[in-house]
Amino acid sequence: MTESTSIQDTVQAVITSLKDKPGALLPILHGIQDALGYIPADSVPAIAQGLHLSRAEVHGVISFYHYFRDTPPGKQTIHICRAESCQAMGGKQLEQHVKDQLGIDYHETTADGQFSLEPVYCLGNCACSPAIQIGDDIYGKVSAQSFDAIINEKKELA
Repeated sequence: MTESTSIQDTVQAVITSLKDKPGALLPILHGIQDALGYIPADSVPAIAQGLHLSRAEVHGVISFYHYFRDTPPGKQTIHICRAESCQAMGGKQLEQHVKDQLGIDYHETTADGQFSLEPVYCLGNCACSPAIQIGDDIYGKVSAQSFDAIINEKKELA
């Protein structure tokens, strides 16, 4: 079985298991993203057909919600807190540094597939602003220098 067939089988299994739920589109999209890490563009026709919707309706929902990805995520996702406390403590400068260091913007993945970058609107670590999360690890009082050290450590562990 090819990777493409496996992806299509996963998409179809999620659609079949959830299509009869009221308001099934969002649960299906979440189910596919939970299973695959993203919603493949070529799954839109199957979702539309399974729910008797147009492809435009399905695509519109995927593109409206920033949570949904249409490309595979990196091996590790970096979440940068954009809440008020982090912004007040240098979050904007940290955000720019991270984007410059990785060479990507929000909702993108580095060319080597190692890191994806996503905004988050509170990590609950306000006393230690600015904060980031990588996987299950939350880091506080992150500076440009400490970010570089964290990323270098993550790269070595990869």
